[in-house]
Amino acid sequence: MAFSGKYQLESHENFEPFMKAVGLPEDEIEKGKDIKSISEIHQDGKDFKVTVTAGTKVVLYSFTVGEECELETFTGEKAKTVVHMDGNKLMACVKGIESVTELNGDTIINILTFDGIVYKRISRRIS
Repeated sequence: MAFSGKYQLESHENFEPFMKAVGLPEDEIEKGKDIKSISEIHQDGKDFKVTVTAGTKVVLYSFTVGEECELETFTGEKAKTVVHMDGNKLMACVKGIESVTELNGDTIINILTFDGIVYKRISRRIS
């Protein structure tokens, strides 16, 4: 199943407690809680290019499954990790944040866990 497509955040659970735990400043949490981010994913085999647009902020990720890459945390810090793929799931751990992203038809469910706090994001394909 290919991840390629454009997805818009439809809903999220536990945003504020999670962002506080990872160290995002209160003013950024307040600004970000109602933004419906857009994620554009291009997959070519094991190679991924991801563009996330949240309001005026645009973050670009590029990685190859199974190879070391550098990803950006919510606080803007860059860290090295390896993204793994198991069927329709992408998994990574960045600076203590565990991420599991699952593609299910036209829906992407991203579950992030940090220090026992779980943040769930559901995005739907828009193109």
